[in-house]
Amino acid sequence: MTTDKASKATIMIGNLEVEGFQMPDGSYALNQTQAAEAVELDERNARDFLRSKALKRLLGEGYTPAISQVEVEPTEQRRGQTRINALPLEVVTAYWVWQCFRGNKKAIALVMALATETLERRFDQAFGVTRTDDEYNQRLAERLQRTEQQLALLSDAYAEPDILQEHIAQLEDQIRRMGGEPWQRPELDEEGGG
Repeated sequence: MTTDKASKATIMIGNLEVEGFQMPDGSYALNQTQAAEAVELDERNARDFLRSKALKRLLGEGYTPAISQVEVEPTEQRRGQTRINALPLEVVTAYWVWQCFRGNKKAIALVMALATETLERRFDQAFGVTRTDDEYNQRLAERLQRTEQQLALLSDAYAEPDILQEHIAQLEDQIRRMGGEPWQRPELDEEGGG
């Protein structure tokens, strides 16, 4: 890990307030603790993700994240510097998407709302619609709230059959790749064994 000084600013994601960081090279990062807290998990979960195979699967086997422990420029007059573990935005996004895959409803709502806003901004630009950042944040907050409410109404019982069906399809595919045919009884040898 390298040590650099970063600038800090408050970033609004709908009603969610996070501290964003601009690295000395101009790139942006989020504190690993806040990346986890944004989807209602603790920092250890984010740390475990960084050591997992999931990160490389999502961003490519050759991907090496530039995760840095950075010293943050003070915004107030006080002694000492704050140090954070800065995650590049693509790592934060991969972490949130991974949490979606794991069924984290807070992450699903956050990723859906952010993806919709990204598309909306592109459409606004194409059609010459101008909105303020406050308007985008308000719309994002409303989307987050609506999606969280809709996801809260879903019970695990509704999701379970879909998950089971996906598992069955994966197992059937695996059997075919191994040269077998799903749901076909295996041939028995002369002594009745397999």
